Amino acid sequence: MSATLDSIPPYVFYELDDRRAAARAVGKTLIDVGIGSPDGPIPAVVIEAMQRVAAERPLSGYPYFRAHPAFQCAVAGYLERRFGVTIEPATEMLALAGSKEGIAELILAHAKPGDVVLVPEVYYPVYARATLLAGAEPVFVPFLPDGRLDLGAITPQQAQRARVMIVNYPGNPTTSSVSLDELARYVEFATAHDIVLLSDLAYSELSFDGYAVPSVLQVPGAKAVAVELHTCSKSFNMAGVRSAFIAGNRAAIARLDAYRANIGYGASTLAQLAGATAFDNAEQIVPPIVAEYRVRRDAFAAAMNAGGWAVTAPRATMYFWLDVPEAYDDWAWVDALIAGPGVVVTPGMAFGAAGKGKFRVSLVQGADRLREAAAGILGVGSGGR
Repeated sequence: MSATLDSIPPYVFYELDDRRAAARAVGKTLIDVGIGSPDGPIPAVVIEAMQRVAAERPLSGYPYFRAHPAFQCAVAGYLERRFGVTIEPATEMLALAGSKEGIAELILAHAKPGDVVLVPEVYYPVYARATLLAGAEPVFVPFLPDGRLDLGAITPQQAQRARVMIVNYPGNPTTSSVSLDELARYVEFATAHDIVLLSDLAYSELSFDGYAVPSVLQVPGAKAVAVELHTCSKSFNMAGVRSAFIAGNRAAIARLDAYRANIGYGASTLAQLAGATAFDNAEQIVPPIVAEYRVRRDAFAAAMNAGGWAVTAPRATMYFWLDVPEAYDDWAWVDALIAGPGVVVTPGMAFGAAGKGKFRVSLVQGADRLREAAAGILGVGSGGR
């Protein structure tokens, strides 16, 4: 494991942090739209619950291994209300300390040297890094022009060796979304090849213009092969709380539970009860958060389009996924934006080799600051497009 860890290249976000810190050290004022870390407040009802729970005696003990009963109940209720999905909480869900850890642990619990994990060609970094840490091989599945995965590009040999297949819709960083029929196609493929289908649904509630994000668990029979991860981080402004869950196929969840029991002691009780409050009150909490992101999305898109850089406002997530001007490579573009207008963006290469030539803008500033960021991008990019 240590040799494998040493062989993995440095995390691109660390390099971006170094550039950001260096600019600030010389007095540069930055508009940071790089990292996708929510800037809005934790909902008041969740803060009240955390304050109340923090004073309760049971919090001093170890947490439940699988999930606190209140969290189980809240998750089951949320999935039923939001997606019409029914689960058995005792066997078909597990509390997680954030979905990133859950994704990594599920891969590590299922994949071994010689195995394959099927990963979208542009991907959240943990998909590939956890695969490499397991000693398995990440096979990068290309996208079709409309953002769907090109399952035809997966060879029979790769499919035979595959233990996990990851889908991420709405996508980070691509913002792509798919229909329930498309999710059914992935379920069919995973079933045919006896693969655990992992759906990373981190942006389940961040959708606009009447679009409602579907869950893979809505596909009839999906629980035979699929698990899905949900998190409080993005939809509820709770990234620092680390509250999430996985639901679906009970065998995959039991294996994940067995792995986690050997290396930890479950998710924090405080985080679980905060998450329970969030999921119980989702219908009240989510709409104003989505409304704010919609204002930001529209402000940035309008500013870019008015400046002559045509962009399409995404119908989900908190990102824009844009082309780097032809005169720049990824890091030269990032450096030019930091050195000039002081705008921090994430280079596309952070999300895999297929992301080169792209960059991500996160809607983690208010509308006025996003207009300033757009002006800075337009100013630097005008000479390179």
